[in-house]
Amino acid sequence: MTLQYTQGKYKLINESKYIGDKSNIVFRSSWELKMMNWCDKNASVLKWGSEIHPIPYYSSIDNKVRRYFPDFWLLIRNTEGIEQKIIIEVKPYKETLPPTSPKKITKKSQAKYINERITYERNQDKWKAAREFAIKHNMQFKIMTEYELGIKKRGKST
Repeated sequence: MTLQYTQGKYKLINESKYIGDKSNIVFRSSWELKMMNWCDKNASVLKWGSEIHPIPYYSSIDNKVRRYFPDFWLLIRNTEGIEQKIIIEVKPYKETLPPTSPKKITKKSQAKYINERITYERNQDKWKAAREFAIKHNMQFKIMTEYELGIKKRGKST
């Protein structure tokens, strides 16, 4: 089974708000597209950009320094009228949690678990660097999942 992702180039509505190459704004998921629409149309967003500035991070997976391009950079005016700089990463909630070992161990389940573990560790390394960068530059770092984006509602366990 092949998963289908919504991908494409975003067409700006408010060009003056965008920081970066206005002709090459790429979204890699419907969630990123939703975030771009929100940034572009929301009056509290003064400036925004997508994957415009790399943050170096140390990868514990391969012991190398790599570059992380967070999904979004925002300058907003909050409800108190104060300007805030925010770095945002859009990720599925599942990827913010450590993966669980498979109940039934097969080659396929083990490979899936290893890939999920690598993704989790890589994300943790990136997000650690992003948090440190944000603190150093008087910014906030936020991870936006399907819950924060309003795609799913948190419900009670059934």
